[in-house]
Amino acid sequence: MEILEFDKENEYINKVKSLNKGKNLKYYILTMGCMLNENDSEKLCGMVQEMGYTKCDDAKKANLIIFNTCCVRENAEEKLFGKLGELKNYKKQTGAIIAIGGCMMQEKHILNKLHQSYPYFDIIFGTHTLNKFPEDLFNVLTERQRVTDVIDIDGEIYEGMPIKRESNIKASVTIMYGCNNFCSYCIVPYVRGRERSRKPSDILNEINSLSKEGYKEITLLGQNVNSYDGGNGYKFSNLLKDVNKIEGIERIRFISPHPKDFTDDVIEAIKTCDKVCKILHLPLQSGSTNVLKKMNRKYTKEQYLELAEKIKKEIPNVVFSTDIIVGFPEETEEDFEDTLDVVRKIKFEQVFMFIYSRRVRNSSR
Repeated sequence: MEILEFDKENEYINKVKSLNKGKNLKYYILTMGCMLNENDSEKLCGMVQEMGYTKCDDAKKANLIIFNTCCVRENAEEKLFGKLGELKNYKKQTGAIIAIGGCMMQEKHILNKLHQSYPYFDIIFGTHTLNKFPEDLFNVLTERQRVTDVIDIDGEIYEGMPIKRESNIKASVTIMYGCNNFCSYCIVPYVRGRERSRKPSDILNEINSLSKEGYKEITLLGQNVNSYDGGNGYKFSNLLKDVNKIEGIERIRFISPHPKDFTDDVIEAIKTCDKVCKILHLPLQSGSTNVLKKMNRKYTKEQYLELAEKIKKEIPNVVFSTDIIVGFPEETEEDFEDTLDVVRKIKFEQVFMFIYSRRVRNSSR
């Protein structure tokens, strides 16, 4: 895949900055969802602040309002529509620009509902058009027309995007985009596309720069980080070892891995890299082999337990966190008892537990 630079959009950043000069404009952003969404929001903040906006914590004091959405659970939809309803009069009174982006915008039924019930939005952008936000905003400011900028192809990887990080000690660094796993409960491959990995040199250059800025902790992000493919045999284990060598970085975390791809070389890298934190997120989802098969997770209860034991044997001080879905369709009491059995045996340090939420796969994919 071609890796593209951000040069064209920098031109639009400068154009919007010129339009906004001397206006003391404010923006508000609400982020829903995972750390990947949070990382996207940091990029949005970086672009928006370079365009002359100052961040505020109240949507009803902002000239630009951004919602970065998630579609993993249904309550995110309810939250978005509730927030939009609250802003209807504010939009009418002030003319504030409302921009809605993220995973939810890749779902056709959401787009239809926005156009039908909330037609006072100004910009809709998808997961593959985040980089075009300055251009979309410029067009709204100059043409006073709504923009819907959503594509259903996988999109490109753009390097050099501005970013405004929430912390000055901890930083998340996206190493790959998309997912190839197609778990039956998950809509992510349909809204974020197939796996695309960044070049190792681009990732390492970013982390080196962060180190020089004083950052101490790095979290490597991807839907399935341990299937990272840097090309020419360069795998996730190689990336861990190279990040571990960067002076100034003291802690390395990563999220999320997939148990089926937790290979021996990754375990060895975690064991030998002193900066890699020994609390590992190992998503379980269910302890029932029957349910795991329906989830298309591609491992059994026994294989998961064997993997955890192998990791414990190689890394004696390791602890685990996990994700669990309860109430999966046709899950029985016996299935749930299998999940509890795994929880008791692994003794997780943290468990993130969610009630199953049915997702509608009606993107054009």
